[in-house]
Amino acid sequence: MAKGVTLADIAAKVGVSNVAVSKALSGKPGVSEELRGRIKQVAEQMGYISGSSGRSAPAATGNIGVIMPENYYGYSVSFYGQLYEKVVRALYDNHYYGILELLKKEDEQENNTPKVLQDGKVDGLILVGQLGETYIDAIVSQSRLPVFFLDTYMPSIAFDTVISDGYYGTYLLTDYLIRRGHKRIGYVGNIDATSSIADRFWGYRKALRENGIDYREEWEISDRSKYGKTHDKILTEKRDLDAYVCNCDFTANILIQNLEDMGYSVPDDVSVVGFDDFLPIGMGMDPRRITSYSVDLERMAETCVTSLIKKIRHEKYVEGVQIITGRIVEKKTVQSRI
Repeated sequence: MAKGVTLADIAAKVGVSNVAVSKALSGKPGVSEELRGRIKQVAEQMGYISGSSGRSAPAATGNIGVIMPENYYGYSVSFYGQLYEKVVRALYDNHYYGILELLKKEDEQENNTPKVLQDGKVDGLILVGQLGETYIDAIVSQSRLPVFFLDTYMPSIAFDTVISDGYYGTYLLTDYLIRRGHKRIGYVGNIDATSSIADRFWGYRKALRENGIDYREEWEISDRSKYGKTHDKILTEKRDLDAYVCNCDFTANILIQNLEDMGYSVPDDVSVVGFDDFLPIGMGMDPRRITSYSVDLERMAETCVTSLIKKIRHEKYVEGVQIITGRIVEKKTVQSRI
């Protein structure tokens, strides 16, 4: 088979579904003889039929496996649910289909191979969200299929991934607060939970240092367990701070509720910024309220998908870490202190 030729490629050329192509090439019923002949002719022209044996080489599936920790996916209106939908759309636009597999914690801990790989149902793999180092190492080293990661990276392991610009984005947010007169600025996020939260923390620290503000350890406030479960209540006592930089808008929303329960007014008494410009729909949250750094989910998904497809087809692509920038979105939770 010519490198890179998939069932989806043949289907797009003929104008039929992947299923029809699969049935035609495997001799199964369900397509007319006229269509079967046309599909076989196109497949042969594209290099799908082996000239030496006269038989089809192992068929590509036209599918991409998308693996995500089950505690990250949550529901379709979550951040990762929306990211998955962007990935599926990008795959479809490139004549591929996505097969979602939610990774159980015990399977990750035991380095169990994803079922989509065991069953041979996919041509490549996208792993979304934070995963353990040993599991990432196992997937990268053991998988014979092309693999790409999305919204995660591991400095100790070299692999292909697409991430948002958490470091520089949070640097910009913190500098934004400082330029509006804020001096005592806390950071809200557990830096041991994910690499992205840690990146955002160091962007925050860089902005403080560049502006001559001495960081204090008590300014760091955890918002979740090391396993990623967000606390129902983040702020349990009043702090002598005039602003908070939160690692995500979901955390910022909880923090604002905590502050208001303590009698603070946001932004009259204290300013709050988030990250990702995303709040789940229908959960009593106002996405129009929180000043944030908007993450370009669509461009992240498209970059990951097109890069993986190039990798599958043995075409040149950007190896290593690809960083997708965003922008600050000014809303209603910051007030100037100047």
